[in-house]
Amino acid sequence: MAQANNFRQIFTVSKLTREIKTLIEERFTLVWITGEISNLSLPASGHAYFSLKDSNAVISGVIFRNQLRRLGFKPENGMKIIGMGRLSLYEPRGSYQLIFEHMEPSGTGALQAAFEQLKHKLALEGLFDEDRKQRLPFLPERISIVTSPTGAVIQDIINVSKRRFSNIPLEIVPVKVQGEGADLEIAKAIALINQRAVSDLIIVARGGGSLEDLVAFNSETVARAVFESAIPIISAVGHETDFTITDFAADVRAPTPSAAAELALPEKSALFSRLTDLRAFLVRTIVQRQALIRERIMELTARLKDPKRAVDDLRFKLEDLESRMTGLIEKRTAACRERLDWFTHALFANSPERQVKKERENINTRVTQLVAAITTTLEGRRGRTKELTARLEALSPMGVLDRGYSITRTLPEKTVLMDSTGIEIDKTVEVILARGRLYCQVKKINGKEKNI
Repeated sequence: MAQANNFRQIFTVSKLTREIKTLIEERFTLVWITGEISNLSLPASGHAYFSLKDSNAVISGVIFRNQLRRLGFKPENGMKIIGMGRLSLYEPRGSYQLIFEHMEPSGTGALQAAFEQLKHKLALEGLFDEDRKQRLPFLPERISIVTSPTGAVIQDIINVSKRRFSNIPLEIVPVKVQGEGADLEIAKAIALINQRAVSDLIIVARGGGSLEDLVAFNSETVARAVFESAIPIISAVGHETDFTITDFAADVRAPTPSAAAELALPEKSALFSRLTDLRAFLVRTIVQRQALIRERIMELTARLKDPKRAVDDLRFKLEDLESRMTGLIEKRTAACRERLDWFTHALFANSPERQVKKERENINTRVTQLVAAITTTLEGRRGRTKELTARLEALSPMGVLDRGYSITRTLPEKTVLMDSTGIEIDKTVEVILARGRLYCQVKKINGKEKNI
């Protein structure tokens, strides 16, 4: 029995698990797998954990946060997907799982579901709002076309553009419009055109195709690049019945690439025709306006009198007024002369000479009396004034000063000192004399002398 044990290889659980893990991971480095999602869990970490099943088996799967963000759709239970990942074994439980690097919906129904999910998400963010859309330039100076450099699409745009307005330069920015990495190429092309800022209009175009063919134009990457463009964008993807996420994010949607060229450029012949019509309308308007002005001038001219005639009329009126005024003055003068003659005759008839002489004598007498009274009054008032002046001078401080006295005031208060209690030693005082002033510093008060 002991000998039999020498030929058996005995594994520990851990070692066997590691061997299986190494075998699985070396054998299945990257695998593509299809199945239906179930038991989906989206924890706060941002990773997605789920089971992938078909009718006979189930396998655990996980897609980490960074890869999950790059998906153009949100995984859901019951969704069929095609994915690529690494097979790995989780040693503590001895279970294996697929770590997905990429995942996409399987079938048209799943693609449509992803389309609706992304459309709803971007609409909530405001990427499709009408008030954020830019107006197309009336006549662009340069148009950049983001599309495949080969095929009917670019030829249709070029032909329509040349037919409508051949002077406008077209810049073709070649990109893949289908397949892996097409969405990144389209987004980078839009960003590059904005960075160069030499075009004032962008057309993003491709021909029609199935929902699988239009995946790049239903990607979040392209939608955000279109929305963030400072240059207006026309989306012309697919046929008239095809709608993509890019159509909703663009400033204008064209049903076909040819229609995009028609929206981008006015027709030169139509512009010239319109200019001709406008010129004719302008000429008619000017002619009509001139006729109205001429008619108005003639009407005003007819109303306006001859200036010489107007001056003559005024002269005649002035002469008439002058004549009437002269006659009126002569009449008033004659009347006043007659009245003056009458008063003169009456005055001489009454002979007022005596009365005038008598009144003159009375006036002279009264004047003499008035002068004498005034003189007497003035003499009395003059004597009284002298008496009061003498008394006032006797009471005036200046009169006292003339007798040898003085006035002493404190400085700067200018308070008159009545006794020695109102002053301090070293205080400056002002001594007012009859003629002049002295400014003194107090050294002693009532025997109090400053110690020096």
